[in-house]
Amino acid sequence: MTLAIVTDSTASLPVDVAAAHDVTVVPLEVVVDARSYTEGVEVGPADLARALRSGRAVSTSRPAPERFSQVYADLVEQGAQEIVSIHLSSRVSATLESAQLAAQQCAVPVTCVDSLQVGMATGYAVLTAAAARDAGHSAEDVAKAARDRSERATTYFYVATLEHLRKGGRIGAASALLGSALSVKPILGVEDGRVRPIEKVRTSARAIARLEELTAEAAAEAGDQVDVAVQHLDAAAEAQALADRLSESLNLPTVDLMEVGAVIGAHVGPGLLAVTVSARVPIG
Repeated sequence: MTLAIVTDSTASLPVDVAAAHDVTVVPLEVVVDARSYTEGVEVGPADLARALRSGRAVSTSRPAPERFSQVYADLVEQGAQEIVSIHLSSRVSATLESAQLAAQQCAVPVTCVDSLQVGMATGYAVLTAAAARDAGHSAEDVAKAARDRSERATTYFYVATLEHLRKGGRIGAASALLGSALSVKPILGVEDGRVRPIEKVRTSARAIARLEELTAEAAAEAGDQVDVAVQHLDAAAEAQALADRLSESLNLPTVDLMEVGAVIGAHVGPGLLAVTVSARVPIG
């Protein structure tokens, strides 16, 4: 039985990585000044950062159910007999709902998985699902592996301003006001599928140092079998330096480093630094 795996562009999987693991990626849309662009095709993180810095109106849009329906139909035509579709948290996006609506119309069974995560926390869950599929597991077990990996992930991030999260409705107005009023540098996290304030510090240097400390604590709790990713938007040098320090301090041969896509970038703004710690799950 052929099992296909689908995710969305917010999983932050590089194109070559998705292709190497036979994962189909459905892109979300970025809307700039009322014109819609396809993430990863028509707009990238550099374009998005320039738009935000110039004060242009930026928002995002989920894929329509019809987009998922077409992707699922194409996979069926290519021989898929089952599909596992893994997506970012339903508590910050309606993308999963589009996938679920399309699944109802698909000619083969589709299992939709709510990762309750964003970025590489979802991406690692997708890669684990691909490994489980390649090991010959059933769709049910593949979906379970993805959920288990998602549950074992911790993400912390630092943003230069809370304004973009506030505009997108991803964090409460009161928290955004507090951040700007006190000129604090917020550290946030993903908890129970939502963006939550974790701590407030006074300087960006302290925020990054605290980000490292929280990452070390999460990695220690996760154990030896762990993947760590650093993501950024328009902050390549800072992200590289952070990844290098984490690789040394955590004694990891590799810390994955990538720039977030335009959709995530639209909600966090330039200057984002994020770290995901994802404990691996055994694949029998």
